[in-house]
Order: sequence, then C-alpha cells, then structure tokens
Amino acid sequence: MPFLTAAILAAFVGYAGAWYFEMVEGNFALLLFLATVVTGIYWVAERLWYLPRRRRAAAELESHADERNARLATQGVAPVQDDVSEAKHRILAQPWWLDWTAGLFPVILAVFVLRSFLFEPFKIPSGSMIPTLLVGDLILVNKFTYGLRLPVVNTKLTAGTPPKRGDVMVFRYPPKPTLDYIKRVVGVPGDEVAYLNKRLTINGRPVETNKLPDFFDPDAMRYFKQFEERLGDKKHRLLNDDERPAFVAGVDDFQYKENCRYSVEGVVCKVPEGHYFMMGDNRDNSLDSRYWGFVPDKNIVGKAFLIWMNFANLSRVGSFE
Repeated sequence: MPFLTAAILAAFVGYAGAWYFEMVEGNFALLLFLATVVTGIYWVAERLWYLPRRRRAAAELESHADERNARLATQGVAPVQDDVSEAKHRILAQPWWLDWTAGLFPVILAVFVLRSFLFEPFKIPSGSMIPTLLVGDLILVNKFTYGLRLPVVNTKLTAGTPPKRGDVMVFRYPPKPTLDYIKRVVGVPGDEVAYLNKRLTINGRPVETNKLPDFFDPDAMRYFKQFEERLGDKKHRLLNDDERPAFVAGVDDFQYKENCRYSVEGVVCKVPEGHYFMMGDNRDNSLDSRYWGFVPDKNIVGKAFLIWMNFANLSRVGSFE
C-alpha cells in the first residue's frame, strides 16, 4: 500500500504541475472529485480495517506485558517497568500513507461540498465587466440559487430560481466548456434582444438608461462614457467606447445563429428556450453572446453576488448588487 499510495499522490502532483505549466487543460472540479473519492476510500479502509488491526496489536502488546508481569509476580520477581504506553502510541499512529489520504479526507470532503453545492470563489481575469467588476476582484458565486447541480457532470438536481435579467452569472463558456465566464444576463428564454447603435432594447422596449459622469480606467489611461441601466428591478453601470463601432465583427458559427440578425448597427436575437443572452458591462470590450451565441441552462455555474477580496483595493470588498 505505501508504494501504491505514493504512485497515486505522484499522479495528482504530476497532473497539477502539468496544469500549472499549461501542458494540459486542467479541470479543478474533476480533480477535487477524484481527490474526495480516493481519500474517502482510504478513510473507510482506515476505519474498517487498518485502525482495528492497530488497536488489536496494541491490545495484544498490553495483554502480553500484563501476563509477563503476572508470571514474574508469582515467582516473587518485581514487574518489569518498560514503557508499554510509548510502544502502544507508535503502533496506533497512522503511517504516512494513511495520514496523507484518510487523514485529509474530512477537509477535502468539506471543501468539495462547500464548493460544489454552496459557494465557489472566482477571480476576475479580464475587464469585460468593468465598472461593476474590476480585474483582480475575488468574488463568491452562489451555487444553489439557480438549482443544485452534480459536480463535474453539472446535472441539475433541484429546479431553483431561473436566472433573471440583470443577474451577474458565471457559466461554462459554450465554445469551450472547460472555461468559466462571467457576464450579465440580458435576455431570458423567449426575449427578443436588440443591441443597435449601442442601445439595448428588449421585446421592443428600450431599456431605461441614464448618463453618468465619465469613468476613468487607470489601466487604459482613458475616460469612457458611463451610463446607469435598469434591467428588471436592478440598476447597474455600463461603459461605452466611442472609438469602437456598433458593428459586431468576428462572429462565430454557433447553435441557433439563425435566431440572430446582424447589421452595421449591431444585432437582434431571439433567445431560444432553455438559453440566455449574456453581455458584459464594458459593452465595447466584451466577448459575449453577440459573438459566440446563447448560454444553455446546462452550462450555468451560479450567481455572482459578493467581492470577498481585492488585494490591490480593499475598498472593493462587499456586495456589488
């Protein structure tokens, strides 16, 4: 077992290293699931087999010591004062290969349950959600609001509450589901979403928009036009870049593309059942549904709701809803 355990641990370390150096495309959910299963098997084996064997061996050691001292006493010889307790401690102690597997199982299980069914942390890698979310924001995503899902396979277990217009949602990027994206829900199933000349219209009604003072982006060293937009009962800020045209260039070939009409003014799309139309708040600097299509319900990860840390700007911590 020590050799087998060493091989298993080496495989985990090798996979993590290859992922870190971008030699393979990592899947943390799968890695955590496998770690939970493997350490769980060792934990069960420890409770049902290895620990009872060590306890029996310790009990036999103590019994033999008592018997020896009893025999010596009948012969008028003083009992031998050897340190049985230290020997028992060594026998009962977990070997390294159980300490690194069964010993870690409770912690790994807690992380697995927390991350899979309650909350999952993410780091904002790009500026597509500026000014709502900045690069470097560490956010928490609610995994149960839209329904509980099995990890890895993402099969839905409970119905939950369907995503609403204005929600900030994390989802699996449809062209490459191993990647997680974050955007705002703009269109729900059945909606006709029009983004023409940089103005959003849903089902023929222009979305309420108010002008705000220009936003300064310290990374780009530029000012951008800033607006407040209301989607449903939620208000949020968005940016427009006057230097970028309304025309959507470089559109992918995606499922239900026939539901969309592209022109020099922008795009109009009819959202199919079971799908959502997503857009970034940094409207002219966001790779979103305008380019790669609709997000199916099966790709939903959860609802973003909290910035729990930004090491460069602690004032960012808090809810952004």
